[in-house]
Amino acid sequence: MRRLSDIVCNRNPLILEEIIPVKDACQRMREHQAGAVLVCDRDGRLTGIFTGRDAVRRVLAAGKSSKVKLKEAMTRDPVTMAPDKPAIEALRLMWDGGFRHLPLVENRRIVGVISRGDFGSEERLTLDEERLMWEQMR
Repeated sequence: MRRLSDIVCNRNPLILEEIIPVKDACQRMREHQAGAVLVCDRDGRLTGIFTGRDAVRRVLAAGKSSKVKLKEAMTRDPVTMAPDKPAIEALRLMWDGGFRHLPLVENRRIVGVISRGDFGSEERLTLDEERLMWEQMR
């Protein structure tokens, strides 16, 4: 079974500070073809995650300006996982939590971010089989 570190090797996540305007973050997401921004404080600690879903729900649909700072539009204190964990554990966590992106953190240092699209057919098939088994047991 693959580990998360096998999936995210040689990738640099998009990391921005909390004080960056949402408009700038969205432009950077487009430039980097990224679905999420990991948001940090001035000390480099992960404080949140900002996704396209956040842009729509917390900025556009709320009638806020695109000049609002990330700290006002991000999802605070996101769930994280260590990169040495099995990929299926991350996929389960994402499925159960209803989110698409999972920051990977090791010793308080951001090492990557994984999205649902990064998982292979083996992990997806395993999750589908598990979900089917649990449904049959109910």
